[in-house]
Amino acid sequence: MKKLFSKINIILIFAVSVASAQQDPQFTQFMFNKLVYNAGYAGVSGGSCGVIQYRKQWAKFDGAPKSYAVAVNSSLPGLPLGVGLTVIQDNIGPMVSNFARIGSSFKLKIGPGDLGLGIDFGILSKSISSTWIVPEPLRNDPRIPGLYGSNGYDNGLLNKIAFDLGFGAYYEIPNQFYIGLSSTHLPAQTIQSSNDLEFQISRHYYIMAGYTAVITPWLKVKPNILTKTDISSTTFDANLNLLWSDLFWVGGTYRSSHSIAILAGIQMPFGSGNSGTFKIGYSYDITTGSMASYAGGTNELILSVCYAPKAKKRSSHGNDRFLD
Repeated sequence: MKKLFSKINIILIFAVSVASAQQDPQFTQFMFNKLVYNAGYAGVSGGSCGVIQYRKQWAKFDGAPKSYAVAVNSSLPGLPLGVGLTVIQDNIGPMVSNFARIGSSFKLKIGPGDLGLGIDFGILSKSISSTWIVPEPLRNDPRIPGLYGSNGYDNGLLNKIAFDLGFGAYYEIPNQFYIGLSSTHLPAQTIQSSNDLEFQISRHYYIMAGYTAVITPWLKVKPNILTKTDISSTTFDANLNLLWSDLFWVGGTYRSSHSIAILAGIQMPFGSGNSGTFKIGYSYDITTGSMASYAGGTNELILSVCYAPKAKKRSSHGNDRFLD
């Protein structure tokens, strides 16, 4: 009996934690994939970048959150414009969320940096399996839409697609400082199935910022912050990375929603004049608070490639034999 109550408690803790969290997936290594949060970031770096990110949360739970993100963005040569594409999938138990957005940003030169004002649009889909069950088999809660038949639970399948829209403003001084303000899911629709099962899409807001302090020719200290809110709940991430010789980094992150994380990675230049950069990073979240002994840790992996060709210097001369 004690084991039964323990299992039910674990499920209840998990359910409450998911219900109180924001609907967008969270990533510990947010500083390496800004486009998923801010449409204004597209093209501001002046090059072309692609990022792949994978996160497996709470390793000890069956059906625990699992997230994927792919983001690509590029500046358009000769134009003050950037374009971007983001594809995200988030799995939590019987629920699967998909996001696909195309965005564009307009770049303005302001002081030593660039401001990107961007908008993205696309689709989002929510799918909830009809086979999810309550914690105690053979006990059906009449408040949950659905029926129980000879073939098992049938709670009604939710599988709907809706329009999505986001906006972002992002300012960056290269290799020194960045700050961004953005919002996703601006329409904030309610999607509903034919059997009255519905899901309310919440509007999300983000504030991000970061700074690079050069301590020595070989050491840089890079603090980053990210605040996420859907008004009903707010999460704050504070990160500090140490970059050695522009090659290796280690760091740590504190998240207000009961976790801390350690990070490590390597970045390597490639191409003519080191115009490209390849990065691979890993983070491990340590769950704290009431879920620490049940949830297990969280693994996250990120890969990115950026290419920013340097402008060629023009030379001229007035004599075919002598360079002036």
